[in-house]
Amino acid sequence: MNLPKIVSAEEWQAARDELLVEEKAATRQLDALAAKRRRLPMVEFATDYVFEGPEGKLGLLDLFDGRRQLVVYHFMPLHDDGLPCTGCASFTDNIPNLAHLRARDTTMAVISRSPYADLEPVRQRLGWRLPLYSGPEFNTDCGAGDGFGLSVFLREGERAFRTYFTTARGADRLRMDFNLLDLTPYGRQETWEDSPQGRPQTEPYQWWRLNDEYA
Repeated sequence: MNLPKIVSAEEWQAARDELLVEEKAATRQLDALAAKRRRLPMVEFATDYVFEGPEGKLGLLDLFDGRRQLVVYHFMPLHDDGLPCTGCASFTDNIPNLAHLRARDTTMAVISRSPYADLEPVRQRLGWRLPLYSGPEFNTDCGAGDGFGLSVFLREGERAFRTYFTTARGADRLRMDFNLLDLTPYGRQETWEDSPQGRPQTEPYQWWRLNDEYA
């Protein structure tokens, strides 16, 4: 296997400092993008959607749970065998303790087009503490359809507005496990990555499992 080059501590520090310059530049660019994101316009969204969750039937304003901001992960419909997409499941595994979001007046919800009666067993099996809601029309109207994505909403009184949407790599970069793997010599170990010859790699998605299916 092609391992990283072994060098002295001084050589390693010099290489690390050189990369740090680029990392800081990337951080400043991400900060600039976040500033532009905060200045995006917003579009009003209907509030008469009906969601089903552990509390029963809820409307869109109810999902804010008394807070002004709402982040929604659009979870793909369950497969015919009742199992979830491994990508959506692993994204949900990576959702942090919500107390920190709530401290900044922000709620998070996970919404799927699948019936709630089918979602709840999945939530219990995989040990998720956050609720899953069923909202078929909502995910469609948000542009997620049978796919996945992430939307951000802002509440002003009895009105709700969508301020942001992302999908594909825009959602994947939010995963803590991917961010940690990107710091390692082997990376995510997928064939699309630019890694030195001889590093372990498999086809994308091939290694993904539900969290209780890994050996």
